[in-house]
Amino acid sequence: MAKVIPFKAIRPEGDKVHLVASRSVDGYNSAELREKLTGNPYSFLHVINPDFEDGIKTKPGSKERLNKVKNHFKKFVREKIFLRDESPCYYLYRQVKEGNEFIGIIACTSIDDYINGVIKIHEQTLTTREEKLKDYLEVCEFNAEPVLFCYPNDEAIDSISDEIAKTRPDYDFTTTDKVRHTVWVIDSRKTVKQIAERFATIPNIYIADGHHRSASATLLGKLRRSTRKSYTGEEAFNYYLGVFFPETHLKIYDYNRIVKDLNNLSVNELIYNLKTNFIITEVKAADYKPTQKHEMSMYVDNKWYSLKAKDTIYNAKDPIDSLDAAILTKYILSPILDIHDLKTDKRIGFIPGVRGSKELKKQVDEGKASIAFGLYPVTMEHLKWIADTNNIMPPKSTWVEPKMRSGLVIYSLEE
Repeated sequence: MAKVIPFKAIRPEGDKVHLVASRSVDGYNSAELREKLTGNPYSFLHVINPDFEDGIKTKPGSKERLNKVKNHFKKFVREKIFLRDESPCYYLYRQVKEGNEFIGIIACTSIDDYINGVIKIHEQTLTTREEKLKDYLEVCEFNAEPVLFCYPNDEAIDSISDEIAKTRPDYDFTTTDKVRHTVWVIDSRKTVKQIAERFATIPNIYIADGHHRSASATLLGKLRRSTRKSYTGEEAFNYYLGVFFPETHLKIYDYNRIVKDLNNLSVNELIYNLKTNFIITEVKAADYKPTQKHEMSMYVDNKWYSLKAKDTIYNAKDPIDSLDAAILTKYILSPILDIHDLKTDKRIGFIPGVRGSKELKKQVDEGKASIAFGLYPVTMEHLKWIADTNNIMPPKSTWVEPKMRSGLVIYSLEE
């Protein structure tokens, strides 16, 4: 059963939360990053980009850089930009974006659940990235970006969340991307006990986004266990930060592909090769996206096409073989466009579905790619099917919302 526990969070003072919380650093271009750092001394970006303040450049991922990150974080604590809760709490989080409402609980989960398979995965991790994130946690000793988990809807947890959401929140702010973020601190001992007991009845939870963060936290936990003669299992390194959403409070978007060239084929030759495995229809529209599973959109040479996979080319009873991203790779990217490794081939790019199919058209029209493929979003049922059967999705198969802000609720690994 799942172990989802309360913790003593480090979090921004209420009057500064809208200034502190930031997108992931990867979400800013260099000009935006400099503007944020110059104009907002409270931004969490100062913690994760500590070189900006003193102007002394350090190598990303180096011990020198990580120690600067840790020291800058402690400076924020000393200056009371952050506060620490005195008792273990859960934190109800609500995000409203483009009419979609997501409500989940921020908490910690056990590395043992990850090791023992209570936490289900669907994505393969890269060892080098695991080690890099492990080194970050080991030196900095805080976790500011929760892993995104989902669990089967539970009426009791839903009821508790609904009642708390009727009360006055501790944080309520809207960011410049028009996303509203609301947080309630759940410090009632009775309610904390009720939530913990309900999660303890749930057999499995699923990683929706954050496989590398889960793997790196587990690596650190194993390392610290190995260096001790004994441990209780309650030390901070035995847990890591997550935000837990019921299945119906997540939205899975498509993750689409663009390719730089047609592998020396003409458009007519490409279409001729596609006809073997797909039913192809030209679509007279300025914008187009697939309307059903096993249908893909294709934009090339100023035209949209619908590609419907023939039912003879995939096994509907196989969770990977029937996945549209796998069909695209197996029958188009690899044999026709000569792209065999999606992780390393520089001819292929990935566009999250939140940017819309217009972005695919734009990439091709501006000459950044020669062809674009749009996929139908993976369903939650298919994601769980893959995880439950211990299978792994191809890279970049899903884009899951919501995305939380960094620095909103932080888990300390210091003892």
